[in-house]
Amino acid sequence: MTIAFASPPAHGTQRSILRLAATLTALVLILAGLLWWMVVPDNPFESAPIVGTLMSWGVLIGAVSLLRRIPRRRVGAILIAGTVLLGLVAVSSPPRTSNDSARYAWDGIVQKAGISPYSHVPVDETLAGLRPDWLFAPGAIGDGGRPVCAKDVFGTESVPAFGYPSGSPLCTAINRPHVPTIYPPTAELYFFGVRAAVPDSVGYLPFQVGGLLISVAVTLLLLGALARRGLPLHLAAVWGWSPFVQLEAVNNAHVDLLGGALILAAGLLLTGGKPLRSGMVFGAAVATKLIPVIAAPALLFRRPARFIAAALATFVLLYVPYLAAAGAGVLGFLPGYLKEEGYSQSGGTRFGLAQLLSTGPWPPVLSAAALAVVALGVLRRTRSGNVWEQQTVMIGLTLLIISPNYPWYALMLLPFIVLSRRWEYVAVILALDTIYMLPLKEPLSLPLHQAALFLAALAVSAGVWWRRRQELQLAAVAGLESPTPVAAGTPQ
Repeated sequence: MTIAFASPPAHGTQRSILRLAATLTALVLILAGLLWWMVVPDNPFESAPIVGTLMSWGVLIGAVSLLRRIPRRRVGAILIAGTVLLGLVAVSSPPRTSNDSARYAWDGIVQKAGISPYSHVPVDETLAGLRPDWLFAPGAIGDGGRPVCAKDVFGTESVPAFGYPSGSPLCTAINRPHVPTIYPPTAELYFFGVRAAVPDSVGYLPFQVGGLLISVAVTLLLLGALARRGLPLHLAAVWGWSPFVQLEAVNNAHVDLLGGALILAAGLLLTGGKPLRSGMVFGAAVATKLIPVIAAPALLFRRPARFIAAALATFVLLYVPYLAAAGAGVLGFLPGYLKEEGYSQSGGTRFGLAQLLSTGPWPPVLSAAALAVVALGVLRRTRSGNVWEQQTVMIGLTLLIISPNYPWYALMLLPFIVLSRRWEYVAVILALDTIYMLPLKEPLSLPLHQAALFLAALAVSAGVWWRRRQELQLAAVAGLESPTPVAAGTPQ
């Protein structure tokens, strides 16, 4: 990526401009190199994703600091160019740390054949004729009569299973191949749209390209929102150039990106005085992954009845065609998923902060109470002028409290961090990255994961304290500078 200027700024020399351009270009190339190291297949260093992520955030701080010195009229083009460059690196390799997009592809392929994705599990041999070689392969029987798979047969994780009903050993790139899909209708429509554009033989690339396009669209939305608020445009690089976005949204192609983009669009529409359209977009966001519903309290400050009605109507209408085809099967694996992931019980990393305070059945109870307090506080405080700050608080604290194992849930948090400039919430993303990517086993993993959550909570608390301190100092200065009122009855 080359950075150039039409004419030198009045305060600088041509040499300083070239030095700035060269340094910024070098930092972007370092980000690209670290990203390639993180996603390259057969990397013998197992911890490359987390180590590369942490190093890249450090480089990103330097790149954003330099980008602020670029003339405002140039920032957008440079930012988009860097986003595309990093995205091309991210799509150069199969998904590195998650095989979720394999399920996306299968759901899309099934729908292309006119079959509901909720009606059959991937191991069901009724659909054997639809199976592409990059998603399915014959397996073998190992010790103990269990199915086994050859190493790296798909370029991502291989999942051994038995075909149904024959019981033949089978290998697939799809996780949980014995259960139906979990994804709601907006996600399924996206899966269908992406796979309808390519042959079934094409592998992971279509969803990775889709992730790149959506991430660029979010960058453009952020640039527009920052411009309208008179904020520095270079802040959007924290999204577009971040290792988190490039790994989870582009390389791993998580559909959570689509949900996050729709939440951002809903907020922009609402602040623009369009609650009906905002509600419709928000309903589509919730019908992408359900978890976007946590963004609702910060979106009820303007005509809430209209917003809620539009959101509910959109959500229901999106489900109608799938409900007609599969009936109650549209719930898919959701109930089993919640139980499997530990949200119906204590233990594991779930509700990790509450586990530092209590044991037994109490962590979920304490976490639910904390979430209720946060939601009520956000609901009361949100106005059109602070919606981005409140959205950061709502989503960031929810992720911190429920502590999911999956960092890509935070794809809906980072855009609001950028708009609110509450950088302390990046610690929540780093904590979730650590929980997911650091390869530790029990008994070391749980203490480390709780330590990561605790440090993130400290960072958020420090940010609140520092901001409050700044506000008090500004108020004190303003009080000193204001004219002293004249006491009643004093001669003038």
